[in-house]
Amino acid sequence: MAIPIKIDFVSDISCPWCVIGLRGLEQAIERTGGELSVEIHFQPFELNPTMAKEGENLAEHVARKYGSTPEQSAATREMIRDRAAQVGFAINHGPDSRIYNTFDALRLLHWAGTLGGERQRALKHALFESYFTEQRDPSDRAVLIDAAAEAGLDRDEAAAVLGSDRYSAEVRDAEHLWQRRGVHSVPAIIVDDRYLISGGQPADVFEQALRSIAAEKAPA
Repeated sequence: MAIPIKIDFVSDISCPWCVIGLRGLEQAIERTGGELSVEIHFQPFELNPTMAKEGENLAEHVARKYGSTPEQSAATREMIRDRAAQVGFAINHGPDSRIYNTFDALRLLHWAGTLGGERQRALKHALFESYFTEQRDPSDRAVLIDAAAEAGLDRDEAAAVLGSDRYSAEVRDAEHLWQRRGVHSVPAIIVDDRYLISGGQPADVFEQALRSIAAEKAPA
């Protein structure tokens, strides 16, 4: 019988290490070959909760937030692109790319989660691809509706969610909950409410951690 594992994946869709970490986690789960029954719940975290609607140039944002020079920023982007490519994901951001407010995207993800874990995961992947690969604006509701449709969700229902204030309170409550639990950077992967794996780790790290946790839970 497969050993049940619950994972809370705390992340933002504008975080490149989050997509790298998710891909690595999914590869690790595949390697367990059905030995584990894993439920992934995507939890909200805003890297830039005060970001204006029009967003900000990515290179300027990184320079302001982290003090990076243009050369350092370019080198970091190249390294991230390489890490993403290693897990089969294309990040096409460059010096003219922008970073945006993601609150509506997180509301939409919460809605998808009410429909089931696989639907939420499909939307998470669609949002990552829309932002990082296609360089679309995740604060634009038309873009979000397209992502919902790409994930197999109902366009009209997605539009209804985005045109209302639905799930705003739930997203904010969840963000505050994880902050109170000590999550201040993402991705943060919490396994069975007990074990924390931080950062965009490779599949080997996730696999080792999951197998170790499963061994503790296995019947004697």
